[in-house]
Amino acid sequence: MASPYPKAINPSHTRIGWIGTGIMGAPMASRLLAAGYSLTVYNRTLEKALPLQSQGARVVTSPVEVARHSDVVFTIVGNSRDVRQVTLDPSGVLPGLNSGGVVVDMTTSHPALAREIFAAARAKGCWSVDAPVSGADTGAREGKLAIFAGGDGDVVAWLKPLFDIMGKATYMGEAGCGQSCKFANQITGSAVLVGLSEGLVFAEQAGLDLNKFLDAVRGGAAGSKLMELIGERMIRKDYRPTGYAEYLVKDLGMALDSLEETDEQRTVVVPGAALTKQLYCAMVANGDAKIGIHGVKTVIERINGK
Repeated sequence: MASPYPKAINPSHTRIGWIGTGIMGAPMASRLLAAGYSLTVYNRTLEKALPLQSQGARVVTSPVEVARHSDVVFTIVGNSRDVRQVTLDPSGVLPGLNSGGVVVDMTTSHPALAREIFAAARAKGCWSVDAPVSGADTGAREGKLAIFAGGDGDVVAWLKPLFDIMGKATYMGEAGCGQSCKFANQITGSAVLVGLSEGLVFAEQAGLDLNKFLDAVRGGAAGSKLMELIGERMIRKDYRPTGYAEYLVKDLGMALDSLEETDEQRTVVVPGAALTKQLYCAMVANGDAKIGIHGVKTVIERINGK
């Protein structure tokens, strides 16, 4: 591939667009501003974009306007419907993106939609990359996100200076592969959180000091990155969101649906993921859709009469 831009990405000449300034998007965009890049920003709720404006970002009123002022546009929004709207609608990114421009979707969305966006971008002489992330709000603030990238490998390599500011990108394959990797990540991570929740509830019922329990197991085979990130929060019952429970229900639902859509040779049975989804659905039914995904511990407590 001939690079969309002959010059390497650099704050002096690469214009960045950013759409979505929520729990993850705002700190990620802030890191790009701190690195010296000029950002044009859009968020559906204008007030949420104002802190970035105070850091020097230009705030506009539509995705298409972001695209007109950008060489690379990042999107990180709520769900697949939002991705479709901000990218493919007449007022979206692709209609306003100049030939050779790149749109990078960091939302957890459907692999089929990623492939559709890639095809639409190529038809216009542009490029798209699906690059969902993992690492929670802490990873977003500290630039330590895991980024799963799908699309053209040369484009992903060209974007490395930007990805490096936010974390570590791994090229997973063609369009949609980044999203499939995120689904596998969500299946794995949600199972870890359920296991950690059950371990904490069991340890408490057995009369153990929960902080000592964490210290005892974190260095062994049961230790995990999630335990390090939010284990102590779970003990304190601090369920402020690092990612909303309702979004994980969405992610697991898409993962299970995408498995059903594959051909018979690629179909995978994941009973643990189906059970985990039901536990997170219980969180939503209990009125906890907007608390953190580590709040699944509350479901295990309810089951045990606490």
